[in-house]
Amino acid sequence: MNLNLKHLLILQIVIWIVVPKLLREEQIKWITRTFLLSFLFQFLPKIYHSIYLMKKLQKVTGYVFGSIWWRFNLNAIAYLIASHVAGACWYVLATERLVSCLQQQCAISRKCNLNLYCNNSQAFGNTDGVNYSSINSKCLDVDGPFNYGIYNPVLLVFSSNSLAVRILYPVFWGLLNLSSFGNELEPTYEFNLEIPCNVLKKVFLHTVMANKKKMQLKYRDMEWWMKRRQLPNPLRDRVRNFQRHSWSAMEGQDEMELIQHLPDGLRRDIKRFLCIDLVKKVPLFHMLDDLILDNICDRVKPLIYSAGEKIIREGDPVQRMVFIVRGRVNRRQGLSKGFIANSVVEPGGFFGDELLSWCLRIPAANWLPVSLATYTCIDSAEGYAIDAHQLRYVVDHFRYKFASESLKKTARYYSCNWRTWGAVVIQLAWRRRRLRNGTNLPILQNGDPEDRLRQYAAFFLSIRPHDHLE
Repeated sequence: MNLNLKHLLILQIVIWIVVPKLLREEQIKWITRTFLLSFLFQFLPKIYHSIYLMKKLQKVTGYVFGSIWWRFNLNAIAYLIASHVAGACWYVLATERLVSCLQQQCAISRKCNLNLYCNNSQAFGNTDGVNYSSINSKCLDVDGPFNYGIYNPVLLVFSSNSLAVRILYPVFWGLLNLSSFGNELEPTYEFNLEIPCNVLKKVFLHTVMANKKKMQLKYRDMEWWMKRRQLPNPLRDRVRNFQRHSWSAMEGQDEMELIQHLPDGLRRDIKRFLCIDLVKKVPLFHMLDDLILDNICDRVKPLIYSAGEKIIREGDPVQRMVFIVRGRVNRRQGLSKGFIANSVVEPGGFFGDELLSWCLRIPAANWLPVSLATYTCIDSAEGYAIDAHQLRYVVDHFRYKFASESLKKTARYYSCNWRTWGAVVIQLAWRRRRLRNGTNLPILQNGDPEDRLRQYAAFFLSIRPHDHLE
């Protein structure tokens, strides 16, 4: 806040202190340069701050534009601001060009004493017998001897007494030239503004439009396919949400496809650089050595989920073990008699740990274990996953480490299944304690509290997870 306030005060200080001094000294070029530098010095930090906020918003929500109308409105506002900036710079430099014409015509007359500092309500020059109206007409005439080049339209602004024209025409000029890539410009031999501006605009727009064009082509192909297959609108909305989130997170690039054809050593080092910090965030892997972590990093793949998507349903075969890096996932487990256990998997958590018992089972089972709960994304989530056959490969080669007692305790502590079972056991023990102390419990249906507690105990103990070491 203080930094933004300092930036806002810079232009006012320049106008109140520096510009009047330069105006008294007739330093017109320095005045225009000072205006441009102070304006850009204020504007560039705002651009950086806006881009920083958009990137931060993208990391938190997974996308920048919530809907197509938000995207249109923000792009339109940014386009108008860019037009205002381009038009303001053009207007300042056009003013400098007009002063150059006045100085040139005054030098030709040899009797002109040009004074641009009007401290006594003076016009251009002094009353020394020189026809200043002739000088003004030559400099403000479109067909005059002075060639303004790309600043030629500014003569309409200087000749007009309308305040609306002076304010809106520079914005219109910036909008026109940004839309036409500067094709409407008619330059002279002075290319100091035209060439760098056009090059920067074309490079910037080409870079932005190239990525957007690629995104639009993928969207169009997907829309054509969904229309051809006659997918219902809810499914189409889910596909569009996933595409938008995937593009904002990965910018349309498939990391694994880019590096899959590289040599094994180079690919392994790249994946270690990309994944090692994220894999080490998983508490289950804290006690593993670097060799095992390298093998895990070489076999994991990134996953992206949009909000509301079901990752796996209760009863489905567990095909991969997923480690959540960003976002939250809701775990919903149906118990019995309509009872449901809910919990949240935070970043750093994991699920699919049924595969650990499956991998360490002797003899090995040919069927995949079933999921004990349904996992649904609360918001946009990102993570890494290792498939069942890849996890079995790692566990088989490093069985001595995965079969340790310390790793079993760590897996139990962070396992969603064990945490749910532990919470149920604690609640059951608390109810039993209250009953023993004589605390009144609400009478449950189909029997007295003691009978219902026995039924709950038998049921809750039946969902106790089973370890590979038991």
